[in-house]
Amino acid sequence: MSEEPASSPFSAKRILIAGITGSGKTTLARRLAALRGLPHVELDALFHGPGWTPRDTFLDDVRTFAETERWVTEWQYSGQGTDPILAPRAELVIWLDYPYGLARARLLRRTLSRSLLRTELWNGNREKPIWAILRQDPEQNILRWQTLTRRKWDERMPAIRVAYPRLTVLRFRHPRETERWLRSLSQVA
Repeated sequence: MSEEPASSPFSAKRILIAGITGSGKTTLARRLAALRGLPHVELDALFHGPGWTPRDTFLDDVRTFAETERWVTEWQYSGQGTDPILAPRAELVIWLDYPYGLARARLLRRTLSRSLLRTELWNGNREKPIWAILRQDPEQNILRWQTLTRRKWDERMPAIRVAYPRLTVLRFRHPRETERWLRSLSQVA
């Protein structure tokens, strides 16, 4: 993390939310968008086309919104090439480094609810049936994916800090810390 960040966490206009699956990235992004009057761009909605197929225009869509002056989004799809687009433009990263058990419980609750209610997510897609949770293929099983990638940000963040030294990183280890920060942000706003 830079000693002299490009912007204060209180004035950042381009914000990435990092964390493992189920940590609450999208929920926090929505809350920050509402609190700060920033557009929230949900990367899942850009990535998943009908039938859960990756959209051909995904990276072009990411480039388009990343070039704008104000946004908040989840930091994901690094393997598809989002890092060199988003990280240089972002001013702030909020890293939700919550206990694994908490993220696991949140993911279970979210997945079961979406599956049972047949909630439409993006572009007509719905959560897979509950029986699909038992599949072994991590591409088909969000719970297994979470387990396989649970240490991703611990491993990536040191290199990110070196590659993007002007990028301010706020690491929250529990939702209480995040809530305290949000309260302080709303007092400044």
